[in-house]
Amino acid sequence: MTKLSSTSITRRGVVAAGLAAAFGASAAAMSGCNASKEPSTPTAPSNTESPQPETTDPGSEDVPVISDEPTREETPVATADRLLSTMTLEQKVAQLFIVTPESLTGVERATIAGGLTEAALAELPVGGFCYFSKNLTGAQQVRDLLSGTRELCCAAGAHIAPFLTVDEEGGTLVARVANSGLFNVPTFPNMAQIGATGDTSKAAEVGEAIGTYLADIGFNLDFAPSADVLTNPQNTVIGPRSFGSDPALVASMVEAEVAAMLATGTLPCVKHFPGHGDTAGDSHTGAAVSTRSREEIDSCELEPFRAAIAAGCPLVMVGHIETPGYAADGLPASLSPIMMNDVLRGSLGFEGVIVSDSFAMGAITQRYAPAEAAVRFFQAGGDVLLMPQDLRVSYNGVLAAVNDGTLSQQDIDEKVLRVLRLKEQAGMLTAA
Repeated sequence: MTKLSSTSITRRGVVAAGLAAAFGASAAAMSGCNASKEPSTPTAPSNTESPQPETTDPGSEDVPVISDEPTREETPVATADRLLSTMTLEQKVAQLFIVTPESLTGVERATIAGGLTEAALAELPVGGFCYFSKNLTGAQQVRDLLSGTRELCCAAGAHIAPFLTVDEEGGTLVARVANSGLFNVPTFPNMAQIGATGDTSKAAEVGEAIGTYLADIGFNLDFAPSADVLTNPQNTVIGPRSFGSDPALVASMVEAEVAAMLATGTLPCVKHFPGHGDTAGDSHTGAAVSTRSREEIDSCELEPFRAAIAAGCPLVMVGHIETPGYAADGLPASLSPIMMNDVLRGSLGFEGVIVSDSFAMGAITQRYAPAEAAVRFFQAGGDVLLMPQDLRVSYNGVLAAVNDGTLSQQDIDEKVLRVLRLKEQAGMLTAA
Protein backbone atom coordinates (compact mmCIF):
# COMPACT_ATOMS: atom_id res chain seq x y z
CA MET A 1 0.00 0.00 0.00
CA THR A 2 1.53 3.26 -1.09
CA LYS A 3 2.28 6.01 1.34
CA LEU A 4 0.00 8.98 0.83
CA SER A 5 1.81 12.28 0.45
CA SER A 6 0.64 15.65 1.67
CA THR A 7 1.05 17.30 -1.76
CA SER A 8 -2.12 19.14 -2.70
CA ILE A 9 -3.35 19.41 -6.30
CA THR A 10 -6.03 22.05 -6.66
CA ARG A 11 -8.79 22.38 -9.24
CA ARG A 12 -7.77 25.98 -9.86
CA GLY A 13 -4.35 25.04 -11.17
CA VAL A 14 -5.55 22.30 -13.48
CA VAL A 15 -8.53 24.15 -14.90
CA ALA A 16 -6.44 27.27 -15.48
CA ALA A 17 -4.05 25.21 -17.58
CA GLY A 18 -6.94 23.92 -19.68
CA LEU A 19 -7.76 20.45 -20.93
CA ALA A 20 -5.32 20.60 -23.83
CA ALA A 21 -2.36 21.39 -21.59
CA ALA A 22 -3.37 18.76 -19.04
CA PHE A 23 -3.71 16.06 -21.66
CA GLY A 24 -0.43 17.07 -23.25
CA ALA A 25 1.43 15.54 -20.31
CA SER A 26 0.71 12.06 -21.67
CA ALA A 27 0.25 12.68 -25.38
CA ALA A 28 2.16 9.55 -26.30
CA ALA A 29 -0.13 7.27 -24.36
CA MET A 30 -3.25 8.93 -25.74
CA SER A 31 -2.13 9.64 -29.29
CA GLY A 32 -4.56 9.58 -32.16
CA CYS A 33 -4.45 7.55 -35.34
CA ASN A 34 -1.25 7.76 -37.36
CA ALA A 35 -2.48 7.98 -40.93
CA SER A 36 0.96 7.30 -42.35
CA LYS A 37 1.45 4.02 -40.52
CA GLU A 38 0.14 0.80 -42.03
CA PRO A 39 -1.50 -1.50 -39.48
CA SER A 40 0.31 -4.74 -38.80
CA THR A 41 -1.05 -7.90 -40.37
CA PRO A 42 -3.44 -9.45 -37.84
CA THR A 43 -4.25 -13.09 -37.32
CA ALA A 44 -6.82 -14.42 -39.75
CA PRO A 45 -10.31 -15.05 -38.35
CA SER A 46 -11.11 -18.60 -37.34
CA ASN A 47 -13.24 -20.61 -39.73
CA THR A 48 -14.59 -22.87 -37.02
CA GLU A 49 -18.21 -22.64 -35.86
CA SER A 50 -17.52 -21.66 -32.27
CA PRO A 51 -15.37 -18.58 -31.57
CA GLN A 52 -11.73 -19.38 -30.92
CA PRO A 53 -9.22 -17.33 -28.92
CA GLU A 54 -7.25 -14.93 -31.06
CA THR A 55 -3.49 -15.35 -31.36
CA THR A 56 -1.03 -12.54 -30.89
CA ASP A 57 0.96 -11.11 -33.77
CA PRO A 58 4.33 -10.64 -32.03
CA GLY A 59 5.40 -8.06 -34.56
CA SER A 60 2.49 -5.75 -33.90
CA GLU A 61 3.36 -2.60 -32.02
CA ASP A 62 1.63 0.74 -32.28
CA VAL A 63 3.93 3.75 -32.48
CA PRO A 64 2.37 6.74 -30.72
CA VAL A 65 2.37 10.00 -32.62
CA ILE A 66 2.25 13.39 -30.96
CA SER A 67 0.23 15.66 -33.21
CA ASP A 68 1.15 19.33 -33.54
CA GLU A 69 -2.32 20.11 -34.89
CA PRO A 70 -3.50 23.55 -33.62
CA THR A 71 -5.93 23.57 -30.72
CA ARG A 72 -9.65 24.12 -31.26
CA GLU A 73 -9.25 27.77 -30.25
CA GLU A 74 -6.68 28.28 -33.03
CA THR A 75 -8.55 26.34 -35.73
CA PRO A 76 -11.66 27.89 -37.36
CA VAL A 77 -13.05 24.45 -38.24
CA ALA A 78 -11.97 21.85 -35.72
CA THR A 79 -10.83 18.34 -36.55
CA ALA A 80 -13.93 16.93 -34.85
CA ASP A 81 -16.31 19.05 -36.91
CA ARG A 82 -14.55 18.19 -40.16
CA LEU A 83 -14.52 14.52 -39.31
CA LEU A 84 -18.22 14.45 -38.49
CA SER A 85 -19.05 15.77 -41.97
CA THR A 86 -17.29 12.80 -43.57
CA MET A 87 -18.93 10.05 -41.51
CA THR A 88 -21.76 7.76 -42.55
CA LEU A 89 -24.77 7.24 -40.28
CA GLU A 90 -23.51 3.75 -39.48
CA GLN A 91 -20.11 5.10 -38.39
CA LYS A 92 -21.73 7.81 -36.29
CA VAL A 93 -23.98 5.39 -34.39
CA ALA A 94 -21.08 2.99 -33.84
CA GLN A 95 -19.12 5.79 -32.11
CA LEU A 96 -21.84 5.96 -29.47
CA PHE A 97 -21.09 2.48 -28.07
CA ILE A 98 -18.40 1.36 -25.61
CA VAL A 99 -18.36 -2.43 -25.46
CA THR A 100 -16.39 -5.39 -24.16
CA PRO A 101 -14.12 -7.00 -26.77
CA GLU A 102 -16.06 -10.23 -26.25
CA SER A 103 -19.37 -8.66 -27.24
CA LEU A 104 -17.82 -7.35 -30.46
CA THR A 105 -15.91 -10.46 -31.51
CA GLY A 106 -17.93 -13.31 -29.99
CA VAL A 107 -14.98 -14.92 -28.22
CA GLU A 108 -15.36 -16.04 -24.63
CA ARG A 109 -12.21 -14.28 -23.45
CA ALA A 110 -10.36 -11.64 -25.45
CA THR A 111 -6.69 -11.13 -24.64
CA ILE A 112 -5.28 -9.90 -27.97
CA ALA A 113 -6.36 -7.72 -30.87
CA GLY A 114 -6.17 -9.90 -33.96
CA GLY A 115 -8.10 -11.02 -37.00
CA LEU A 116 -11.45 -11.43 -35.28
CA THR A 117 -11.20 -7.91 -33.90
CA GLU A 118 -10.26 -6.53 -37.31
CA ALA A 119 -13.19 -8.27 -39.02
CA ALA A 120 -15.66 -7.16 -36.36
CA LEU A 121 -14.50 -3.54 -36.50
CA ALA A 122 -14.91 -3.55 -40.28
CA GLU A 123 -18.57 -4.37 -39.65
CA LEU A 124 -19.12 -2.24 -36.55
CA PRO A 125 -16.39 0.34 -35.73
CA VAL A 126 -17.36 1.05 -32.13
CA GLY A 127 -16.26 4.11 -30.20
CA GLY A 128 -14.50 2.30 -27.39
CA PHE A 129 -13.83 -0.79 -25.31
CA CYS A 130 -14.14 -1.64 -21.63
CA TYR A 131 -11.74 -4.18 -20.13
CA PHE A 132 -12.06 -6.42 -17.09
CA SER A 133 -9.77 -8.69 -15.08
CA LYS A 134 -10.20 -11.60 -17.48
CA ASN A 135 -8.68 -9.53 -20.27
CA LEU A 136 -5.48 -8.90 -18.28
CA THR A 137 -3.05 -11.84 -18.26
CA GLY A 138 0.37 -10.20 -18.46
CA ALA A 139 1.93 -6.74 -18.33
CA GLN A 140 3.15 -6.74 -21.93
CA GLN A 141 0.03 -8.57 -23.07
CA VAL A 142 -2.15 -5.71 -21.79
CA ARG A 143 -0.01 -3.09 -23.49
CA ASP A 144 -0.13 -5.04 -26.75
CA LEU A 145 -3.89 -5.56 -26.47
CA LEU A 146 -4.52 -1.85 -26.02
CA SER A 147 -2.08 -0.62 -28.66
CA GLY A 148 -3.26 -3.28 -31.10
CA THR A 149 -6.90 -2.38 -30.55
CA ARG A 150 -6.15 1.29 -31.09
CA GLU A 151 -4.31 0.46 -34.30
CA LEU A 152 -7.17 -1.64 -35.66
CA CYS A 153 -9.75 1.04 -34.77
CA CYS A 154 -7.64 3.64 -36.56
CA ALA A 155 -7.71 1.47 -39.68
CA ALA A 156 -11.48 0.84 -39.56
CA GLY A 157 -14.59 2.91 -40.21
CA ALA A 158 -13.89 6.63 -39.97
CA HIS A 159 -10.36 5.95 -38.63
CA ILE A 160 -11.04 7.15 -35.09
CA ALA A 161 -9.01 6.09 -32.07
CA PRO A 162 -11.11 4.33 -29.41
CA PHE A 163 -11.80 5.03 -25.77
CA LEU A 164 -9.83 2.31 -23.94
CA THR A 165 -11.56 2.13 -20.59
CA VAL A 166 -11.35 0.37 -17.26
CA ASP A 167 -12.90 0.57 -13.77
CA GLU A 168 -9.95 1.63 -11.63
CA GLU A 169 -11.27 3.30 -8.48
CA GLY A 170 -8.47 2.19 -6.18
CA GLY A 171 -8.92 0.19 -3.01
CA THR A 172 -9.59 -3.51 -2.57
CA LEU A 173 -12.86 -3.78 -4.47
CA VAL A 174 -12.66 -2.09 -7.90
CA ALA A 175 -9.11 -1.79 -9.21
CA ARG A 176 -8.70 -4.13 -12.19
CA VAL A 177 -5.10 -3.11 -12.89
CA ALA A 178 -3.66 -2.56 -9.41
CA ASN A 179 -5.27 -5.72 -8.03
CA SER A 180 -4.18 -7.87 -10.98
CA GLY A 181 -0.68 -8.38 -9.62
CA LEU A 182 0.70 -7.81 -13.13
CA PHE A 183 2.01 -4.29 -12.69
CA ASN A 184 4.28 -2.57 -10.21
CA VAL A 185 1.91 0.30 -9.49
CA PRO A 186 0.81 2.12 -6.32
CA THR A 187 -2.08 0.61 -4.37
CA PHE A 188 -4.44 2.43 -2.04
CA PRO A 189 -6.91 1.70 0.74
CA ASN A 190 -10.61 1.94 0.00
CA MET A 191 -11.87 5.45 -0.66
CA ALA A 192 -13.77 5.40 2.64
CA GLN A 193 -10.38 5.41 4.38
CA ILE A 194 -9.11 8.19 2.16
CA GLY A 195 -12.21 10.25 2.93
CA ALA A 196 -11.91 9.59 6.66
CA THR A 197 -8.62 11.50 6.71
CA GLY A 198 -10.40 14.68 5.61
CA ASP A 199 -7.28 15.52 3.58
CA THR A 200 -8.08 16.26 -0.08
CA SER A 201 -4.39 15.94 -1.03
CA LYS A 202 -4.75 12.20 -0.44
CA ALA A 203 -7.61 11.99 -2.94
CA ALA A 204 -5.47 14.03 -5.34
CA GLU A 205 -2.67 11.52 -4.93
CA VAL A 206 -5.05 8.70 -5.82
CA GLY A 207 -6.08 10.51 -8.99
CA GLU A 208 -2.51 11.37 -9.94
CA ALA A 209 -1.16 7.87 -9.36
CA ILE A 210 -4.01 6.01 -11.07
CA GLY A 211 -4.15 8.41 -13.99
CA THR A 212 -0.39 8.15 -14.49
CA TYR A 213 -0.12 4.38 -14.54
CA LEU A 214 -3.23 3.91 -16.66
CA ALA A 215 -1.90 6.33 -19.29
CA ASP A 216 1.48 4.60 -19.22
CA ILE A 217 -0.11 1.20 -19.87
CA GLY A 218 -2.35 2.52 -22.65
CA PHE A 219 -5.75 3.16 -21.11
CA ASN A 220 -7.22 6.60 -21.72
CA LEU A 221 -10.51 6.66 -19.78
CA ASP A 222 -11.16 5.61 -16.19
CA PHE A 223 -14.67 5.04 -14.87
CA ALA A 224 -13.78 6.75 -11.59
CA PRO A 225 -14.06 8.32 -9.13
CA SER A 226 -17.22 7.27 -7.36
CA ALA A 227 -19.17 10.43 -6.49
CA ASP A 228 -21.73 8.52 -4.45
CA VAL A 229 -22.55 9.79 -0.96
CA LEU A 230 -23.08 6.82 1.36
CA THR A 231 -26.30 7.97 3.03
CA ASN A 232 -27.54 4.40 3.54
CA PRO A 233 -25.11 2.45 5.75
CA GLN A 234 -26.81 -0.79 4.64
CA ASN A 235 -25.82 -0.12 1.04
CA THR A 236 -23.53 -2.94 -0.07
CA VAL A 237 -23.00 -2.18 -3.76
CA ILE A 238 -21.15 1.07 -2.97
CA GLY A 239 -20.07 0.71 0.66
CA PRO A 240 -16.38 1.59 1.18
CA ARG A 241 -16.04 2.64 -2.48
CA SER A 242 -17.55 5.98 -1.38
CA PHE A 243 -15.46 8.71 0.23
CA GLY A 244 -18.10 8.98 2.97
CA SER A 245 -21.53 10.13 4.11
CA ASP A 246 -20.87 13.88 4.27
CA PRO A 247 -21.73 15.48 0.90
CA ALA A 248 -19.30 18.38 1.38
CA LEU A 249 -16.46 15.98 2.18
CA VAL A 250 -17.26 13.70 -0.76
CA ALA A 251 -17.51 16.71 -3.07
CA SER A 252 -14.08 18.01 -2.04
CA MET A 253 -12.48 14.57 -2.44
CA VAL A 254 -14.06 13.99 -5.84
CA GLU A 255 -13.04 17.45 -7.02
CA ALA A 256 -9.42 16.86 -5.99
CA GLU A 257 -9.23 13.41 -7.61
CA VAL A 258 -10.79 14.60 -10.87
CA ALA A 259 -8.42 17.56 -11.16
CA ALA A 260 -5.38 15.41 -10.43
CA MET A 261 -6.38 12.70 -12.90
CA LEU A 262 -7.03 15.26 -15.63
CA ALA A 263 -3.49 16.56 -15.16
CA THR A 264 -2.10 13.11 -16.03
CA GLY A 265 -3.93 12.94 -19.35
CA THR A 266 -6.32 10.18 -18.31
CA LEU A 267 -10.00 11.04 -18.69
CA PRO A 268 -12.00 10.63 -15.47
CA CYS A 269 -15.71 9.73 -15.49
CA VAL A 270 -17.60 10.35 -12.25
CA LYS A 271 -20.37 7.93 -11.29
CA HIS A 272 -23.17 6.95 -10.56
CA PHE A 273 -25.42 9.96 -11.23
CA PRO A 274 -27.66 10.96 -9.45
CA GLY A 275 -26.10 8.96 -6.60
CA HIS A 276 -26.06 5.26 -5.71
CA GLY A 277 -25.27 5.70 -2.02
CA ASP A 278 -28.84 5.64 -0.72
CA THR A 279 -30.15 2.61 -2.61
CA ALA A 280 -30.80 -0.69 -0.92
CA GLY A 281 -31.01 -2.55 -4.24
CA ASP A 282 -28.13 -3.44 -6.55
CA SER A 283 -28.63 -2.31 -10.16
CA HIS A 284 -26.42 -5.19 -11.31
CA THR A 285 -29.21 -7.62 -10.44
CA GLY A 286 -32.42 -5.58 -10.40
CA ALA A 287 -34.07 -2.26 -9.71
CA ALA A 288 -32.25 0.29 -7.56
CA VAL A 289 -34.45 2.94 -5.95
CA SER A 290 -33.50 6.00 -3.96
CA THR A 291 -36.17 6.97 -1.45
CA ARG A 292 -34.69 10.42 -0.88
CA SER A 293 -36.78 13.54 -1.43
CA ARG A 294 -36.04 16.08 -4.14
CA GLU A 295 -34.61 18.47 -1.55
CA GLU A 296 -32.38 15.76 -0.04
CA ILE A 297 -31.03 14.64 -3.40
CA ASP A 298 -30.42 18.20 -4.52
CA SER A 299 -28.55 19.22 -1.36
CA CYS A 300 -26.70 15.95 -0.79
CA GLU A 301 -26.36 13.44 -3.63
CA LEU A 302 -25.83 16.04 -6.35
CA GLU A 303 -23.12 18.01 -4.54
CA PRO A 304 -20.18 15.79 -5.60
CA PHE A 305 -21.37 15.90 -9.21
CA ARG A 306 -21.47 19.69 -9.08
CA ALA A 307 -17.90 19.67 -7.76
CA ALA A 308 -16.73 17.25 -10.46
CA ILE A 309 -18.28 19.37 -13.20
CA ALA A 310 -16.68 22.50 -11.75
CA ALA A 311 -13.33 20.67 -11.80
CA GLY A 312 -13.74 20.06 -15.53
CA CYS A 313 -14.74 16.39 -15.47
CA PRO A 314 -15.48 15.55 -19.13
CA LEU A 315 -17.76 12.54 -18.57
CA VAL A 316 -20.56 11.64 -16.17
CA MET A 317 -21.86 8.09 -15.83
CA VAL A 318 -25.61 7.88 -15.26
CA GLY A 319 -26.78 4.99 -13.11
CA HIS A 320 -29.90 2.84 -13.28
CA ILE A 321 -31.35 4.55 -10.23
CA GLU A 322 -35.00 5.44 -9.85
CA THR A 323 -35.83 8.60 -7.92
CA PRO A 324 -39.59 8.62 -7.18
CA GLY A 325 -39.09 11.57 -4.84
CA TYR A 326 -37.37 13.58 -7.55
CA ALA A 327 -38.20 12.61 -11.13
CA ALA A 328 -41.27 10.52 -10.26
CA ASP A 329 -41.34 9.19 -13.84
CA GLY A 330 -40.92 5.52 -12.92
CA LEU A 331 -37.71 5.36 -14.94
CA PRO A 332 -34.10 4.69 -13.98
CA ALA A 333 -32.00 7.84 -14.41
CA SER A 334 -30.30 6.19 -17.38
CA LEU A 335 -33.60 6.34 -19.29
CA SER A 336 -35.01 9.51 -17.75
CA PRO A 337 -35.16 12.78 -19.74
CA ILE A 338 -35.82 14.56 -16.45
CA MET A 339 -32.62 13.35 -14.82
CA MET A 340 -30.36 13.64 -17.86
CA ASN A 341 -31.71 16.71 -19.66
CA ASP A 342 -33.45 18.75 -16.98
CA VAL A 343 -31.14 18.01 -14.05
CA LEU A 344 -27.70 17.00 -15.36
CA ARG A 345 -27.68 19.24 -18.42
CA GLY A 346 -30.01 21.96 -17.13
CA SER A 347 -29.65 22.43 -13.38
CA LEU A 348 -26.03 21.25 -13.12
CA GLY A 349 -24.95 22.77 -16.43
CA PHE A 350 -23.01 19.73 -17.62
CA GLU A 351 -21.88 20.10 -21.25
CA GLY A 352 -19.69 17.01 -21.55
CA VAL A 353 -20.36 13.41 -22.50
CA ILE A 354 -23.13 11.50 -20.70
CA VAL A 355 -22.31 7.79 -20.58
CA SER A 356 -24.60 5.09 -19.23
CA ASP A 357 -23.79 2.47 -16.67
CA SER A 358 -23.69 -1.01 -18.20
CA PHE A 359 -26.87 -1.86 -20.08
CA ALA A 360 -26.21 -5.53 -19.41
CA MET A 361 -27.27 -5.00 -15.79
CA GLY A 362 -30.47 -6.49 -14.42
CA ALA A 363 -32.02 -3.08 -13.76
CA ILE A 364 -32.25 -2.69 -17.55
CA THR A 365 -32.41 -6.24 -18.94
CA GLN A 366 -35.29 -7.31 -16.68
CA ARG A 367 -37.52 -4.53 -18.00
CA TYR A 368 -36.41 -3.63 -21.51
CA ALA A 369 -35.38 -5.41 -24.70
CA PRO A 370 -31.90 -4.42 -25.95
CA ALA A 371 -33.01 -2.29 -28.91
CA GLU A 372 -35.74 -0.53 -26.93
CA ALA A 373 -33.36 0.23 -24.08
CA ALA A 374 -30.75 1.69 -26.42
CA VAL A 375 -33.21 3.89 -28.29
CA ARG A 376 -34.75 5.15 -25.05
CA PHE A 377 -31.32 6.01 -23.63
CA PHE A 378 -30.45 8.19 -26.60
CA GLN A 379 -33.94 9.72 -26.70
CA ALA A 380 -33.62 10.65 -23.03
CA GLY A 381 -30.38 12.58 -23.53
CA GLY A 382 -27.57 10.04 -23.25
CA ASP A 383 -24.50 10.19 -25.48
CA VAL A 384 -22.57 6.93 -25.08
CA LEU A 385 -24.13 3.57 -24.26
CA LEU A 386 -21.92 1.25 -22.22
CA MET A 387 -21.99 -2.52 -22.70
CA PRO A 388 -25.41 -3.27 -24.20
CA GLN A 389 -26.87 -6.70 -23.51
CA ASP A 390 -26.78 -7.45 -27.26
CA LEU A 391 -24.52 -5.11 -29.22
CA ARG A 392 -25.76 -5.78 -32.73
CA VAL A 393 -29.44 -5.78 -31.81
CA SER A 394 -28.96 -2.49 -29.94
CA TYR A 395 -26.92 -0.92 -32.75
CA ASN A 396 -29.38 -1.96 -35.46
CA GLY A 397 -32.26 -0.76 -33.30
CA VAL A 398 -30.72 2.71 -33.09
CA LEU A 399 -30.10 2.80 -36.84
CA ALA A 400 -33.72 1.82 -37.47
CA ALA A 401 -34.91 4.51 -35.05
CA VAL A 402 -32.97 7.16 -36.98
CA ASN A 403 -34.26 5.91 -40.30
CA ASP A 404 -37.90 5.95 -39.16
CA GLY A 405 -37.59 9.34 -37.43
CA THR A 406 -37.85 8.13 -33.83
CA LEU A 407 -34.36 9.55 -33.32
CA SER A 408 -33.33 12.58 -35.35
CA GLN A 409 -30.17 12.75 -37.43
CA GLN A 410 -29.45 16.13 -35.81
CA ASP A 411 -29.62 14.60 -32.34
CA ILE A 412 -27.22 11.82 -33.34
CA ASP A 413 -24.85 14.38 -34.85
CA GLU A 414 -24.83 16.39 -31.63
CA LYS A 415 -23.98 13.30 -29.58
CA VAL A 416 -21.24 12.19 -31.93
CA LEU A 417 -19.78 15.70 -32.00
CA ARG A 418 -19.51 15.71 -28.19
CA VAL A 419 -17.61 12.43 -28.39
CA LEU A 420 -15.34 13.59 -31.20
CA ARG A 421 -14.59 16.92 -29.53
CA LEU A 422 -13.60 15.12 -26.35
CA LYS A 423 -11.36 12.76 -28.30
CA GLU A 424 -9.87 15.76 -30.05
CA GLN A 425 -9.16 17.56 -26.76
CA ALA A 426 -7.56 14.37 -25.46
CA GLY A 427 -5.20 14.11 -28.44
CA MET A 428 -6.98 11.09 -29.88
CA LEU A 429 -7.77 12.65 -33.28
CA THR A 430 -5.35 13.82 -35.94
CA ALA A 431 -6.11 16.28 -38.69
CA ALA A 432 -7.30 14.95 -42.02
